[in-house]
Amino acid sequence: MEMNELNPDVLSVQPSALRVFDHEISQDPEIIKLTLGEPDFNVPDHVKQAAIASINADQSHYPYFWGIQALREAASTYYREKFGYQYSADQIVCTVGATEGLSATFKTLFQPGDGVLIPAPAYPVYKALASINHLVPIMVDTTETGCVLTPQQVNEAIAAHPDVTIKGVVITDPSNPTGVVYSKAQLSALVPVFRDHQIWVISDEIYGELTYGVKHYSLSQWLPDQTIVINGLSKSHAMTGWRIGFAFGPTGVIDQIAKTHQFQVTTPTSIVQHAAVEALTHGQNDAAVMRQVYEQRCQYLTDSLTKLGISYVEPKGAFYIFMKIPERCHQDSFTFARQLAKNYHVGLMPGAPFGDPQALRISYASSNENLHAAVDALTKELVRDGVLAR
Repeated sequence: MEMNELNPDVLSVQPSALRVFDHEISQDPEIIKLTLGEPDFNVPDHVKQAAIASINADQSHYPYFWGIQALREAASTYYREKFGYQYSADQIVCTVGATEGLSATFKTLFQPGDGVLIPAPAYPVYKALASINHLVPIMVDTTETGCVLTPQQVNEAIAAHPDVTIKGVVITDPSNPTGVVYSKAQLSALVPVFRDHQIWVISDEIYGELTYGVKHYSLSQWLPDQTIVINGLSKSHAMTGWRIGFAFGPTGVIDQIAKTHQFQVTTPTSIVQHAAVEALTHGQNDAAVMRQVYEQRCQYLTDSLTKLGISYVEPKGAFYIFMKIPERCHQDSFTFARQLAKNYHVGLMPGAPFGDPQALRISYASSNENLHAAVDALTKELVRDGVLAR
């Protein structure tokens, strides 16, 4: 069988450039990686003990495909108290991480040919999911508005694509890669335009517990009948490898998302679901320690980049800084990132996969020692390129 006989939609989508680059630089045994978005904290002990107890209790059989009732009830209570979500257990599907929740949502909400607005810079998975589902990803450049989507930009994007029925938009808040957090006013301003144009909102709130000095709001507060919220425990409880997430949505639509989810993965691992109940019922403050450390690291990096004369998007959440490569370097993001890796054994993520070939993403979900090494590497590279004096 020839490769061209395979599904052309799959063939047209490239593997994650983020993962490919991370794998490339990982061949260096000395590499210091500030690339992937993974907490450098471990899963809280009480959650681990709950998983062990679940194993010992033989809770290893097929769970209900929506997720076990106790977990959906715990998620309903937890996120209502945290962010004001108004979803009952019957409006929540437990997914295999946030990414599977996104996948099931994209596949369910839209028909081939529908347009989906994706504010850029953006996490690359959104465009890939749109493409693989025969949708039209419409990238909206938000760099001139502080990386926040505005009602004017939505209207301009709709007007610029008269032949495309725009049915959806992705809001990532807090943002990966920029760390931007939408204010209450910015979110509420978007509601009339989304309502008027009957646009489904996919609200990716996986970093919702990691904000610094500002409050996280959810668009579902104002637009519950047109919003699907995606969240999970990967960032708030450092459970990235456990793969547990949630999709929240209005009755009827969430039933269809659950059906798509069922035929993709059946259900998340039973043991992880029982451990997640513990995380949500007794781990309401598990993110607090991480948040405090991340905020200190963020301050160190922003101070350091400012001293180096490097511009960046002001981060208020997540654990990323999206910095601009100085124009005098005359290098694109992949070239610059490879130079840092080769010369100084420091790995930063190129900005091109996020939509900005002149930027780098720094993850500060790493030790202070590693962050100091990154600043030192940037300093030396800017001196080498003649941007800074020796």
